[in-house]
Amino acid sequence: MKLKKLTILSTLIGSCLSFGALASESAVVITNVDIFDGVNEQLTEGANVLIVDNLIQTITHEDIKHEGADIIDGNGRTMIPGLTDAHTHIMWTDDIETLIYGAPEGWSGTLAGVNAGEMLLRGFTTIRDNGGPAFGLKKAIDENIVPGPRILPAGAFISQTSGHGDYDKRMFYMSPHFTGQIDKAYIRGWTIIADGVPEVQKASRDVLRSGATHLKIFGSGSITGAHDPLDVTEYTYEELKAIVTEAEKWGTYAAIHAYSDDGIQNAIKAGVKSIEHGLFASEETMKLMKKNDVWFSTQFLAFSLPPEKAGMTGDSVPKYLQAQQGARAGYERAKEYGVKMTFGTDILGSLTLHRMQNREFIARSKYFTPFEILKQATSQNAELFELSGERHPYKEGKLGVIQEGAYADLLLVNGNPLDDISILALPDTNLDLIMKDGVVYKNQLHK
Repeated sequence: MKLKKLTILSTLIGSCLSFGALASESAVVITNVDIFDGVNEQLTEGANVLIVDNLIQTITHEDIKHEGADIIDGNGRTMIPGLTDAHTHIMWTDDIETLIYGAPEGWSGTLAGVNAGEMLLRGFTTIRDNGGPAFGLKKAIDENIVPGPRILPAGAFISQTSGHGDYDKRMFYMSPHFTGQIDKAYIRGWTIIADGVPEVQKASRDVLRSGATHLKIFGSGSITGAHDPLDVTEYTYEELKAIVTEAEKWGTYAAIHAYSDDGIQNAIKAGVKSIEHGLFASEETMKLMKKNDVWFSTQFLAFSLPPEKAGMTGDSVPKYLQAQQGARAGYERAKEYGVKMTFGTDILGSLTLHRMQNREFIARSKYFTPFEILKQATSQNAELFELSGERHPYKEGKLGVIQEGAYADLLLVNGNPLDDISILALPDTNLDLIMKDGVVYKNQLHK
């Protein structure tokens, strides 16, 4: 059945109905597809794929006979792994101070549920959520209560006083140091303010016991922060090392928000494995990232828009423009030194902005080939996700690839994104089938 463009509510309802219709089916055969496996640039042409339950069982050029299987004719379309996003904030769908201090209970979760359903229909089947109270949404998705991508959540941000996570512009009026009250940013699962080695150790343990797959540190000034200029380096080496040590004890890793070169170097030396943004990293620092096998998790669309279209207002505008000035050099250095690059978007602030997610494919095309971009958005991100080790919640199959034994997270694309990556920027038009965990959520093909 061909799906028309849907409103937010009908999108979610339609997705749930699609799930309900197929949840009892144990096998699907997709015929006549050209496969990008997430790793190799050469397509496997004219293949047939058998999905049993939630895993890819067989990939072959031979006819597949499986009793009771639902047959879908791919009709020559390109099959690719479900898309992944290594830097999202799926709960951040409004002004951050509103979400923390002003919104009624349930507002953030309601918007995030809509965001999750729409994100899945944009083709994203797995995300690394890099901060925010996403644990409840993850549970609802995993238990098939609402549609959405798999989530690897970082949970609450770990921030110093006056750091990026110190959001309240009213300063001491909400501070527990002055009122004895617990900050709503902590109560609502957004951030933990911790200073000094003992406090960051306790904060790290608090986040990990909540179910985080990795830790997210705020290690330098920010664009949207209430108190921190962009050039400020946050946390000492000793504090960062303590956080990393706690993550390693849990068999996982730490990621860090860092723009300043000093902040990035401190993080690398402390053992942080994923640098978020990192636009002002020097040549020396890029070499250090390469040497230490550290991931460069930056974004392209987020720093290529006019401030108003990126949702920037007030004090955020000059800091955003400053970040834009450093972006091009950061991208070019990263490519020159061959650091590991993720695909991430860091879109936040409203549902309208989140709906720009797929435009990241176009923004990256100024620096990378379609193959490089598509690999970043599939198997390369999945390699980063595996750093979560025993904290990784999805270990039954492999993510980011079309291989036997991998999760049945896949898309059928109307066209070949290896020839034209921009077709992925129009998911409503060009994604004819979306399957996650063996369940079809969108099907515009005739069976």
